[in-house]
Amino acid sequence: MPKLHVLPRNTPAERSNDDIVVEIEERLADFVSIIEEWATPRQNWELTLHEGHEFGKANNVEAHLLYVEGEQTSSARFRLDQLDSVDDFDYVLVLRFDVEDGIAKAISCTANGLDVEMFHILVYT
Repeated sequence: MPKLHVLPRNTPAERSNDDIVVEIEERLADFVSIIEEWATPRQNWELTLHEGHEFGKANNVEAHLLYVEGEQTSSARFRLDQLDSVDDFDYVLVLRFDVEDGIAKAISCTANGLDVEMFHILVYT
């Protein structure tokens, strides 16, 4: 299993300087790689990874995807194991959650911010 170095949770304070390493499934590591590759060259975007609330367990990683421009800030927080798919379409990054019967929840990230869709209809061609 791949391992990620993540930031500790805000609590407890006595762990704030610890180097936290979490084992994650290969597909989740692939998702992190896609998100990082998309966000890194975009100056307004940042991805941080944090330890989840289930200390010591595999796949215990929370992602914080942040968009900042001027006084406007948008963010999305989710656990990596909630993701069903991540697609980089160059101009837009699409994160899909809870895919069932061709319908999903989705977050679309663009140069201008993010959109959250609670009823994203998937189109298969």
